[in-house]
This record gives sequence, structure tokens and C-alpha cells, in this order.
Amino acid sequence: MTNVPPSAASLRGAVDLSSLVNRPVGAAPGAAGAPGGASPDATPVQVPSLVLDGTDANFGEILELSIRVPVIVDLWADWSEPGIQLTATLEKLVGEFAGRFILARVAVDANPQLVQAFQAQTVPTVAAVIGGQPVQLFSGVVGEPEAREVFQRVLELAAQHGVTGTAIAPDADPATAGTDSTDATPAEPVLPPHHREAYDAIERGDYESAIREYKAALASEPRDAMAVAGLAQVSLLARLQGLSLDEIRNGAAAAPDDLQAQLLVADLDLSGGHVEDAFDRLLSLFPKQDAAGKNLIRERLLELFEVVGTDDPRVPKTRARLAALLY
Repeated sequence: MTNVPPSAASLRGAVDLSSLVNRPVGAAPGAAGAPGGASPDATPVQVPSLVLDGTDANFGEILELSIRVPVIVDLWADWSEPGIQLTATLEKLVGEFAGRFILARVAVDANPQLVQAFQAQTVPTVAAVIGGQPVQLFSGVVGEPEAREVFQRVLELAAQHGVTGTAIAPDADPATAGTDSTDATPAEPVLPPHHREAYDAIERGDYESAIREYKAALASEPRDAMAVAGLAQVSLLARLQGLSLDEIRNGAAAAPDDLQAQLLVADLDLSGGHVEDAFDRLLSLFPKQDAAGKNLIRERLLELFEVVGTDDPRVPKTRARLAALLY
């Protein structure tokens, strides 16, 4: 492992979904075309502890761990009492999940590069790293039930990237890695039936089945925020599946007036972490369209907001630009 600290640019942006785009239906996470291009490895990852101190100097090692196990990043400060309380909650949850996550605590005053990289504006700020790519989770303090729900959503997103390993500390029993040590039951949270079916379909690369399951979940509970986000994420993957970068970009260049071709380029940009490019492309297309085309662009933007995360700072700016174009 290296000790090279990451640059801000290397951590900024949406989760990079591009490595999953061309995974054939039925390919298992970790197979060729999945992140890392290696065969799945069920061997638990040995770590000094499930709770690590992340620093500007050692975060390269934590990024490497995130290829196998999702990492929750807690940017905190010893002068923030709410932050200290949240850290205790996160440590408790990481223990409950028993190896499904690693928690990296980052002291903001001592690690300015990581503060900049994660765009932390307040303390505490909580993010995740999945397959070396960042996911903004939330800022400020949330309760334990809300934090547990966030952990569940991170597990779903990690499965889309083939990051499904477990970590084990030296004093843990390898036979219980990935299980709750208090009752030897699986640490994986109990998901609603449609979420579970969608999760399993994503692991198989069967995005169409996952879409059906998320839609079924929303039919029974329209306010299911996890289903809304999951549907947006897997719909993006389904649209890009089987298409190469060159096919998408050449098709759009050859047909500049073909709205569907241009929408695919925006999908491709966002899947590779070029969020501003994707949003700018769609907004620049908007004034030239008829009513149906404008509505299609509006719906696609709302969907991409869910993929990026509605709390991403680029989303409200783009919403404001879209509203100005609409009204």
C-alpha cells in the first residue's frame, strides 16, 4: 500500500459508475468488467481495527481498503460536542454491522487536505468511500435510526460496485466476520422484500429486474426515498449497459439534434464523475426543445439529482437554473 495523500480532485465528484456500465448481464460483482477486474474474494480483509484514524498522510491506504469494504468517513473535531456524540453513534453502528463497514475518523483541524477533498463545510460531515470513489452522505447530527438507514443505503450502492467484502480486526473471530457478534445473526440489515430483490438483481447485473422491484416498492410506498434513489441509480446503469464510450459520443456527434443521443452523453458524463458537464449539457439543450423534449430533460435532471444525491451542493444550483428556464 502507498502513503500518497489523495488530491482534492481525486475525491471530488459523483460515484464513478462507469466501470459497471459494460458488465454483461449475469456477471458477478468483482468479475471482469467490475471494479478491479479481479475474481470475487470472500476472504475477510484484515485491518488493525474497524475504526481507523484517517489522515492526510495515510488516506491512500484507506482508499485501497474501500475497494473491498465500504468506508464511512467521519469528519469531526474535539471541540464539537454534537460531532463527538455522532462519532459514538457511528462507532456503535460499525460494530453492529460487524465488518460490513470500516469507519475512518478524520480530525478536521489536523487534516486540511481531506477537509478540502470532501468539501466539508460544517462539523460533523459524514461521507463514504466505495471502490475509491466518494459519496457525500450528510452534514450535521442525525439520530441513530437515520444513520442506520444511511448505512443500509450505502450497502445497496456498494453492491452496485461489487464492493461486498468484510473486514476483520485481529481480536475478531474470522468465522463471525460479517455477522453480529452478540447473536451470530447476519449483520446485513433486513431490507424490505422489494429492496432485497432489487439488491440481488443488481448483484447479478440484471438491472431491468432491479428497476421492476424498485417500481413495485414505490407503488406500495411512494415516499420510499431509498427506492427513489435506487431506481434512479439502476436506471442509469441500464441505459448505458452494453454501450461503449465511443459509441455514445460518436452517436451524439453524428446526430446533434437527436435528444436521446444527447441524453445518453449526459448519462455517460455523470457516470464518470463529470457532474457539471452532464448538468450543463442538459440545461443547454433545454431551450431548443418542444414541450415534450423539455419535459424529458426535466425528468432526466430530476433522476440524475437522485444519482448524485440531492444534498450535493451542485444540485440546488442546477435546480435554480432549471427553474429559471421553466419560468
